[in-house]
Amino acid sequence: MKGIMEQKYINDMDIRLVSVPEACERLGIGSWKMYQQIGAGAIKTVKIGKRRLISTREIANYIGSRER
Repeated sequence: MKGIMEQKYINDMDIRLVSVPEACERLGIGSWKMYQQIGAGAIKTVKIGKRRLISTREIANYIGSRER
């Protein structure tokens, strides 16, 4: 039987960073709306070099916050 810590580790392994255009596609929104949500703090990003990336977990959290 998997413990809670093992399950958390497995879930963390599923996280991926995607580009802003890919995140837009997954959410079905345009880049203007995406950058508006990023600026408002509704979607957190990671910056690596010049690239701004969004974790798949952050996308899921954003969707979850909109379902309520």
